[in-house]
Amino acid sequence: MLERFVKKTAFSSHQDFIENYEILVPENFNFAYDVVDAWAATDPQKRALCWTDDKGAHHNLTFGELKTLSDKTASFFQSLGIGKGDMVMLILKRSIEFWQTILALHKIGAVAIPATHLLTDKDIIYRNNAADVKVIVAAADDNLITHVDLAMGQSSTVKHRVLVGENIPEGWTGFHQGVKDAAPFVKPEKVNSNEDIMILYFTSGTTGQPKMVIHDFTYPLGHITTAKYWHNLHENSVHLTVADTGWAKAVWGKLYGQWIVGACVFVYDFEGRFVPDDMLRMISTYKVTSFCAPPTIFRFLIREDLNKYDLSSLEYCTTAGEALNPSVFESFYEKTGIKMMEAFGQTETAPTIITFPWIEPKPGSMGMPNPLYKMDLLTWDGRSAEDGEQGEIVFYTDENRPLSLFMGYYRDQELTRQVYADHVYHTGDMAWRDEDGYYWFVGRTDDVIKSSGYRIGPFEVESAVMTHPAVVECAITGVPDEIRGQVIKATIVLAEEYKTRAGDELIAEIQEHVKNVTAPYKYPRVIEFVHELPKTISGKIRRVEIREKSK
Repeated sequence: MLERFVKKTAFSSHQDFIENYEILVPENFNFAYDVVDAWAATDPQKRALCWTDDKGAHHNLTFGELKTLSDKTASFFQSLGIGKGDMVMLILKRSIEFWQTILALHKIGAVAIPATHLLTDKDIIYRNNAADVKVIVAAADDNLITHVDLAMGQSSTVKHRVLVGENIPEGWTGFHQGVKDAAPFVKPEKVNSNEDIMILYFTSGTTGQPKMVIHDFTYPLGHITTAKYWHNLHENSVHLTVADTGWAKAVWGKLYGQWIVGACVFVYDFEGRFVPDDMLRMISTYKVTSFCAPPTIFRFLIREDLNKYDLSSLEYCTTAGEALNPSVFESFYEKTGIKMMEAFGQTETAPTIITFPWIEPKPGSMGMPNPLYKMDLLTWDGRSAEDGEQGEIVFYTDENRPLSLFMGYYRDQELTRQVYADHVYHTGDMAWRDEDGYYWFVGRTDDVIKSSGYRIGPFEVESAVMTHPAVVECAITGVPDEIRGQVIKATIVLAEEYKTRAGDELIAEIQEHVKNVTAPYKYPRVIEFVHELPKTISGKIRRVEIREKSK
């Protein structure tokens, strides 16, 4: 399958990869037909999905079964009047039905809008009206059903509410019965062009209202890089990415690239908070070979006694979503012998900076640029940054628009122009490059702290603070100071065994520790201990909220 879309699949060096990596884009590409149905035609018994939940249920789905299910689901949507370009919001947690549903929407040219179950009625109203949502497909969750119902009075475009569950409330349509009763699927005469909108994501909104990021039908092809050259997958891989289906990270690690490569996607559907012991048991029981999670997950895993689990199947681990603290890398490597391979990307892109399998990871570095993207670092005065100099990550599209770069922000040309104009996309993320060509994350442009003439990235200070054993989580922000302009503040969540020590003595100890592991001018002059950090519904730290409280 992979050979249909990649001119060359194996590379002798990073230079060979840079010079010869090329993805072949078919005309009118459609992932559901050209990948899933193609696997169903050539190897219908090949396992595509291994799904289990925290109640003991377990299902395997083959590509042949996925074709049948997605055809029936596509016919069901057609019976509801859904077709090309219609907006359908999917609030399905990690339900197994998510996969057949998103494939079905691709098959009829409709636009999938994955969304988190943590949305309130106000969030749902905003999304319904901003995107003209026509159908909401939701998991059986009493709280979610209530919020969707409350939103209906101010959501004039929504024609149908579809529930994946047994007890169907008034005003809702049952998903399973609808799929069961659907007529034989008839493929539309014209499903899509490569330039049509395939998927829309609402960003998590660390500041202001969420933006609507749109991607076209070629978007899945950009994730060949994700699966093959970051996750390092092959046809016998069983890959687990920790992500709810409401976030872009789910299609990065639970769908597109994985199935192009031919790997099996493993899904652990659990309710409530992440429990490290449960996740480790899943990896052991189901012989997961490849694991991807944000650094926060790894921070909890390394606090477990990993010798209690059979992790012998695990071949490869990757991380993204936030910058990786080197101390977490070193501890995980010491306990497992596996080096975590980091990457950087945004909802607007595929992974753009990657620790590729053939390069030695540097703990805390994002890796090297994806050759599909023409990248640069721009300094504050508009120059290309030298080695060791901080700059904003930008991408140039004057020669070609790279696969998986977003089409823009839906219905907001002005907002799009603010970040993407004159063939330059500004990510808003700061980094620096070392003499070996590795890139290191600094922080968002808005988060960089200006103190006594220094420009200090929050991540480098967070990494230093995180090496102290008392610290579980940390957010670095700048607070106003009459003399220095700003001083560094650390907002810290303490490990359980240190909470009784919260006070001046521990503050001084952490400050002294930071002075010893990084440049002394970077130590936090202000430290606050909190029970938890303010975060968006996607789990990103809201530094803007911490800054507002510090004024």
